[in-house]
Amino acid sequence: MCILFFKFDPRPVSKNAYRLILAANRDEFYNRPSKSADFWDSSNEILSGLDMEEGKEGGTWLGISKKGKMAALTNYLQPQIDTNAKGRGALVRNFLTTDLDSFSYLKKVSSEGHLYNGFNLITADLSTAKGDVICYYGNKGEPEPIFLNAGIYGLSNSLLDTPWKKLQYGKQLFIEVIKHSQDLAKEDLVQELIKVLNNQDPQLPDPALEDQGKEHVQHVLNEYAALCVRCPGYGTRTNTVILIDAEGHVTFTERTMLNADINQWKTSTYQFKLET
Repeated sequence: MCILFFKFDPRPVSKNAYRLILAANRDEFYNRPSKSADFWDSSNEILSGLDMEEGKEGGTWLGISKKGKMAALTNYLQPQIDTNAKGRGALVRNFLTTDLDSFSYLKKVSSEGHLYNGFNLITADLSTAKGDVICYYGNKGEPEPIFLNAGIYGLSNSLLDTPWKKLQYGKQLFIEVIKHSQDLAKEDLVQELIKVLNNQDPQLPDPALEDQGKEHVQHVLNEYAALCVRCPGYGTRTNTVILIDAEGHVTFTERTMLNADINQWKTSTYQFKLET
């Protein structure tokens, strides 16, 4: 399970406002090999965490480049998966390194959507000069990608803004925090969003979540129905907050679990300015 919320305002009226506020959880097996968020190489061009699972090395779930390309991935909850399907983490990696714009990339991905297990993919071209564009495609939804209007969105392991109770609850908490975003110091805003991401109150009953997950989720329903998932050996192991202000200054904060231990965490913050 994973979850993310974002507010997208490509042309904020105030210099103090944010063009993008994104808060996301990565839920995964605690012992799955991963690298914490960092720039990929000495060029300091692309920033993300990386999956290091054998056969899927270099894939990622969320990343951003200085050229203004950003992408985020969630899996679509399905009771059974095809173990021979293509790795979904490459979908984000490939966008961050392609010259295709966000819509064209998703159009290409949509033609190959059947080769993957269920997924949702957000892609963005963030440009201070030209304006920001964010697009969405889910291979269990409509056949074509869509452009997103300015607004507030939530995405978990169903389609964009599917009204799972945990998604609705988390979106409301997210809205309450970002209402005060211009009054909070940047560090305080990040901490308030991380607090939202670590809420463990289960939102039950939720027939929509149960119906989609079927027997796969029954034994862990109480845990899966919370924003922050805590199961033995599996759950929320990374919180990420991305802030982009009106002038293109990016603040990327990752709080990630160490040594598969829910009591050990490391927080890293990267700041840079978009080059576009």
